Amino acid sequence: MTEKINRRTFLRRSTAAGLLSFLAVSGLSENAYGLSDEQEIGTVIDITKCDGCRDLEIPRCVSACRQKNKGRFPEPITDIQPYWPQKKYEDWSDKREVTNRLTPYNWNYVEHLQVDYKGKREDIYLMRRCMHCDHPTCQKLCPFSAIKKDVTGSVSINEELCLGGAKCRDVCPWGIPQRQAGVGLYLKLAPTFAGGGVMYKCDNCRDLLAKDEKPACERACPKGAILTGPKKQMKEYAQRRAEEIGGYIYGDVQNGGTSTFYISKIPFEAISEAIATDKMAQKDTGPGRPLMPERVDNYLESEKGIAGAALTAPIAGAALAAFTAYKTMKGEKVDE
Repeated sequence: MTEKINRRTFLRRSTAAGLLSFLAVSGLSENAYGLSDEQEIGTVIDITKCDGCRDLEIPRCVSACRQKNKGRFPEPITDIQPYWPQKKYEDWSDKREVTNRLTPYNWNYVEHLQVDYKGKREDIYLMRRCMHCDHPTCQKLCPFSAIKKDVTGSVSINEELCLGGAKCRDVCPWGIPQRQAGVGLYLKLAPTFAGGGVMYKCDNCRDLLAKDEKPACERACPKGAILTGPKKQMKEYAQRRAEEIGGYIYGDVQNGGTSTFYISKIPFEAISEAIATDKMAQKDTGPGRPLMPERVDNYLESEKGIAGAALTAPIAGAALAAFTAYKTMKGEKVDE
């Protein structure tokens, strides 16, 4: 009996074929994309416990992240040029001390908001960083395979392979990755015609997780507002805690699910509205201050996203294979 295949089914099968091709070329097993809750690490961020370290200029979680990752912060060339057809570039090198948003030099931040809810004005302190999605659109649609999801569930950007095209930021529902021009592989390949630098974001301290150590932000938090552990346990804890306070969870279903679970006694719709209102009041239209929309559909479930993944996978596989061959030829170890 011949199966009738519609357009969506065709695109899904094409995507699967492309991804399998990518896995074969890259040497990764299919299990690398089907991680279990036992392997993955989840993070609970309890907004009800965070006070933003009000006694300090910079919250401890932010300072700890900056201290831990400062050796990886970009050092761009001094004469940065736009690449065709762009007429501008993103340079944060003279704004390294900015801590009130996500930047290439600041991978987490704490948003202080005043939210009107049930006739009361509530002070909210909201730590923001990468959500580490279950099905990261950034990873699946990066044309150069510069983004990976490891066995801990952490999603990270390979700074040696990234060309700074910002596709990851475009397809991220929260616009998390931020770009620094004047650094990266594109300078060696075609600085006038390709790339725009390197994208940077939180990698969940994947090197520490690999050693069964806690992320820097969690270790620095004096209120116990950040908690990491096996993903299944963290999700169950978040659900119990939300029930106890009559509150809400964010991150369990958004974008098809993430490894980050926010807990709040105030609806996230109200929190997202407060962020938007604050941005308008400050006339802040720049990147790095994401909203928290209640509904976040996964782009990969749309026809456009499916088609994009199908087209991207073979290119990504070839790019990773070429990079691996180049590193091997030079006798260098490829980052796992």
